[in-house]
Amino acid sequence: MISREEVLVLIRKYIKTENTIKHMLATEAIMRALARKFEPEKEDIWGMAGLIHDLDYEVIKDKEKEHGKKTVEILKQEKVDLPEEVYATILAHCCNLYPEYQPKNKMEWSLFISDSLTGLITATTLVRPDRKLASVEVKSVMKKFKQAAFAAGTRREEIALCEEKLGIPLAEFVELSLKAMQAISNDLGL
Repeated sequence: MISREEVLVLIRKYIKTENTIKHMLATEAIMRALARKFEPEKEDIWGMAGLIHDLDYEVIKDKEKEHGKKTVEILKQEKVDLPEEVYATILAHCCNLYPEYQPKNKMEWSLFISDSLTGLITATTLVRPDRKLASVEVKSVMKKFKQAAFAAGTRREEIALCEEKLGIPLAEFVELSLKAMQAISNDLGL
């Protein structure tokens, strides 16, 4: 499998916006935390899916209907060595665009569910006086979760699927995700 360092070089080739890269790093951290819970032996694979899931974000621009499929196309064009389950997970995170790629397992559901949560946690951090992840508490994120106007682009209904699809209560899922992001706060600039 391609190394994380090689993937970071590839990401920089296709993604120029730091916030997008930070989102991908945050998603990787959450996916690794979820892998440790569900499939510890596959932590690197889960992490890779989180890290690389939005590789096409700046390539597709306003062609949202290509999202996910374009990432897989780029990875295959670049001859990136990845397990097929990473490709399936990338496509499943776009199941709202492609009903045929509905998530089928915990890895696929984990990416779909955690993708939007990174933005809510980041937005909650940015309204803190110190703008530091270290000072964010689960109760703060949960309070913002209930405020639909806050970080309005957050797909709360998808995040809430953590209970049904992963068997993790929402507050526990937020805590796991927040701790994962706090562990890489320097990389996220928060």
